[in-house]
Amino acid sequence: MNQDVHRHGEHHDLPDVAELFTAGFWDERYGSKPAVWSGRPNQRLVERAADLAPGTALDVGCGEGADAIWLAARGWRVTGVDVSRVALSRAAALAQQVTADPEVAGRITWRQADVFELEPEPAAYDLVSSQFMQLPSDFRPVFHARLAAAVRPGGSLLVVGHDLSDLDTSMGRPHLPDLMFTAAEVAADLDPDAWEVLVAAALDRPAVDPDGNPVTIRDAVVHAVRR
Repeated sequence: MNQDVHRHGEHHDLPDVAELFTAGFWDERYGSKPAVWSGRPNQRLVERAADLAPGTALDVGCGEGADAIWLAARGWRVTGVDVSRVALSRAAALAQQVTADPEVAGRITWRQADVFELEPEPAAYDLVSSQFMQLPSDFRPVFHARLAAAVRPGGSLLVVGHDLSDLDTSMGRPHLPDLMFTAAEVAADLDPDAWEVLVAAALDRPAVDPDGNPVTIRDAVVHAVRR
């Protein structure tokens, strides 16, 4: 997991777009190197969840597990979901390695699932987090609705992605605007009678492009609480 660049659906040697979401694609990608992401929790998760009372959390697209491990270390019981069994195996091993407290790893359940078929249990989680799941526009409303339905009253929905305007940076991402979105698009699908939207914004943060140059990238961030 890398909080700066390249989450699901992004790398330089672009195959057929449909392959970007398959288990085979991601198993090969994760198997190609010892670590794909930085091993640090995503910045927006840390910013938004640091002050939340621990409960049950769903981390969708958990990759190598840094977000799930960070949450578990803070007392959350976490279900980490990813399409790649290679990533999940690595995440489980990392959870055992990075903390001296065996209870941390014990608070995480790793689950392999195809995101297009994933339908979490309704009203089951105090936090549902989706970090940089860049999915096709025709499926995103369905995906986000399923995530929202999994949040129990008083719980938080946190959706973070690469903002559409981020295509203009020099990060070397493939030009796939259909996989990008804005916070306003996500927030517009939340019923205002059912949700209090705390944040729905494009937030800048510093990063380094593939050539080592400092750049500013932009995250689409939505944090909403179910009434």
